[in-house]
Amino acid sequence: MGRDSLDSISDSTGLWLTLSSCAGCMAIVAAVSWRMARGSSGSSEGYFLAGRGLSGIFIAGSLLLTNLSAEQLIGLNGSAYGYNMSSMAWEVTAAISTIVMALVFLPRYLAGAFTTLPEFLKSRYDVGVQQMSAMLFLLGYGLVTIPSVLYSGSLAVMKIFDVPQLFGVGEFVALVMMVLVIGLTGAVYAVFGGLKAVAVSDTINGIGLLVVGVLVLVLGLIAIGGGTFMEGLTRLASDHPEKLNAIGAPDDPTPFGTIFTGMLIANLFYWCTNQYVIQRTLAAKSLAEGQKGVLLSGFFKVLVPFLMMIPGIIAYHLYGPGLSTIDLAYPALVRDLLPVWLMGVFLAVLLGAVFSSFNSLVNSAATLFCLDILPAMRGRSLAERHVVRAAKWASGVIALLSFAVAPLLYFAPDGLWQIIRIFTGFYNIPIITIVLVGLFTQRVPAIAAKLVIVFHLIAYGLAKFVLDDVITIHFLHLYAVLFVIELGIMALCTKFRPRDRPLSPANGPKTDMTPWRGAIPTAILLTSLVAATYLLFSPIGLASGKLDTAFWSIIAALAAGNLLAALWHRTRTRQSAVRKI
Repeated sequence: MGRDSLDSISDSTGLWLTLSSCAGCMAIVAAVSWRMARGSSGSSEGYFLAGRGLSGIFIAGSLLLTNLSAEQLIGLNGSAYGYNMSSMAWEVTAAISTIVMALVFLPRYLAGAFTTLPEFLKSRYDVGVQQMSAMLFLLGYGLVTIPSVLYSGSLAVMKIFDVPQLFGVGEFVALVMMVLVIGLTGAVYAVFGGLKAVAVSDTINGIGLLVVGVLVLVLGLIAIGGGTFMEGLTRLASDHPEKLNAIGAPDDPTPFGTIFTGMLIANLFYWCTNQYVIQRTLAAKSLAEGQKGVLLSGFFKVLVPFLMMIPGIIAYHLYGPGLSTIDLAYPALVRDLLPVWLMGVFLAVLLGAVFSSFNSLVNSAATLFCLDILPAMRGRSLAERHVVRAAKWASGVIALLSFAVAPLLYFAPDGLWQIIRIFTGFYNIPIITIVLVGLFTQRVPAIAAKLVIVFHLIAYGLAKFVLDDVITIHFLHLYAVLFVIELGIMALCTKFRPRDRPLSPANGPKTDMTPWRGAIPTAILLTSLVAATYLLFSPIGLASGKLDTAFWSIIAALAAGNLLAALWHRTRTRQSAVRKI
């Protein structure tokens, strides 16, 4: 199970080679990031929004690395090894949410030149809603999300490289060491670099993640094929085809029905309203560039099952069901497949993914504190130089808090995923509810949003901690139930206490608001790829052991539909141009 490879890392030469190649890769990323971000963080807009100058490629790269971290590498591959492909729903269906973000949410955000989501809620409701939502984000980020990212990244490095054995220390001590090393290094980007440094480093590390992901996949297929890539593909498709089924049963990690209830709402929250994700899109230099970046990130999400779940199934072919825990599947594969000189590159990429999520969260938490909380505490707005200074101090304090909380997750009785799942539920549903209503209505009062936030905290807390023996439905279905109830609360408030007058227009845009002409056909293509991916990993696709006529017929229909949509859009664009002339 990778012991020979691990032993080669453990000897002094192998360890030196691994660490030096890792340090070299990280130094290159840091140098390029510093050079490209130099002088961009002197103002608050530069520090928080990269001067509103991010292009589509940097937005996509940063979104990719912000979203993908060690917990996906370990968790998704482990799920595929232990169960099947059903957990790909979290990644693949997120592509639909990127479409909604690009076409619906982003134009409205950029039209108001907002820096934070609570700032949008202030313009739509009032200052009270702004502060309540900012506090929800800060508590969620500071106590759960940032520590969990730091913990999972440290745990992944510790498992893959067997840090306790390398340094002769206990497991918890090794974990604390990794938390401090990873956290301190990541905090340098977040505190001193601002958003542009984070976005540039994310993009470079994102390319590295894709390259290493493809390499592990290819080497894994060659391994199960007895040295032949094509034979490996054949074995993957024919042996244990049930592993390739993404249509989750009720007892699978992600039942298929949840895609159409709570998962849809959770993904909309994450991709359309979660501050640390959307902050990159708010920094777009134009609406067109923002749409390109968001939609490109959607294509990356469709690739995730191939790069972060198929290796888990390859591990099942190589090791069988005998691993002591499913989370060892990817670490074992990496140890066995990658030569020692590449382990340093892999370590750099893994750390880059962890840094990305950590940096993004710390930067966004500092943004929320300085722009949404601190002015209310001081009773006035701060000068530019004071805002940036306060942001750096806030980033440092938040990072230190995460260093203290992260190791404590080691003692969580129900595991990391359970903690993330439970505590994210305290703020994701009320936020997406009040944002959706705020975007599409004019008369809903601020009291409705406040009632929804308070109701959700009480109702969700009771459901998860008091009535959990009675309310036994899947947590994603619970999300959907609460979402519908909270929409009803807002509707009742509007009926009995509507706003006296419609809202005044928000601040004008600070970027070019011309939409990207290719957004619609790209969105159609992306939707088709989501459908095709589910068809591929279904009982009429690879899960049956072969690709039959029904599969190819539906794929042909999807291709024809995309071609017709592209022709229609091209004709419509030409007609519109003629009318303008």
